[in-house]
Amino acid sequence: MRLFLTGLVSLGLVSLAEAGTLVVQPVAVPEWKAVYGRVEARDSLAARARVGGTLVSLDVSEGDSVKAGQRIAVVRDDKVDFQISALDAQLKALDAQLQNAEAELARGQTLVDKGVATGQRLDQLRTQVDVFRNQIAATEAQRQVIVQQGAEGDVLAPADGRILTVPVTRGSVVMAGESVATLGGGGFFLRLSIPERHAELLEKGASLAVETTAGPLQGRLVKIYPQIEGGRVTADVEVPDLPTDFVDARLLVRVPVGTRQTIMVPADAIKSHAGIDTLRIASGGGETDRTVVLGERHGGDIEILSGVVAGDAVVLP
Repeated sequence: MRLFLTGLVSLGLVSLAEAGTLVVQPVAVPEWKAVYGRVEARDSLAARARVGGTLVSLDVSEGDSVKAGQRIAVVRDDKVDFQISALDAQLKALDAQLQNAEAELARGQTLVDKGVATGQRLDQLRTQVDVFRNQIAATEAQRQVIVQQGAEGDVLAPADGRILTVPVTRGSVVMAGESVATLGGGGFFLRLSIPERHAELLEKGASLAVETTAGPLQGRLVKIYPQIEGGRVTADVEVPDLPTDFVDARLLVRVPVGTRQTIMVPADAIKSHAGIDTLRIASGGGETDRTVVLGERHGGDIEILSGVVAGDAVVLP
């Protein structure tokens, strides 16, 4: 009991008058406002198709977890295969022309060595060989571009996260840049929308109480957005073990928006009988029972709304 009284005195809740009594004084307690917060992903990213075509494969659905770079869908453009076939045919034709030009160059070199042909004719044959070689190189580069376009039909997850929405179905036609799936990444948090009259009372790092179906959790106010929209301030709250089964689910959050003065007494000093709460007050050399109206409980103490004023000596049990 002495340790308990010493702790109360050090906290400024009450002052010790004599052994077994406490002289109560007003203390500041947080003023809470109950608001609803939404469970949101820190980053909302769209997995987009890089090429247009038909969606031939869809490997994920809502709720699936994915890793960055994982293939989640395949878009196929049938024109790509035809273009590659056309370029392959051009390469075969150019290769045949190159072989013929190289044979002509070899014969021309032989004739020049015998003095039958001129050096000018030999230079023309060398130029023709170089032209065919460069045409082959250009066509191969063009073919690589088309092949890369076909490879970009794989739709990849932009980050680690969970699939939130899949607005398309297998077999549908998508355009380049169209969203195939939306995923949430970067962790989950609570986003609050609080009336602007409380904006100046919000403090970054403040502890908040979050009500969940599994029980109360403690959160921390990590960000207050400077822009006010519709008369409300937006803030983000980090909550360890936040339930993320349903994104955009609403949870009740109690936000400290200021302080108020009240009188607190130890809860074990309250006596209840027939539905009436009383406190024993020492005054004038004697003790009397006084009816009180109780308020909120704060740990081991309880708030007194009426029946006790500052300076009263409460008799401890």
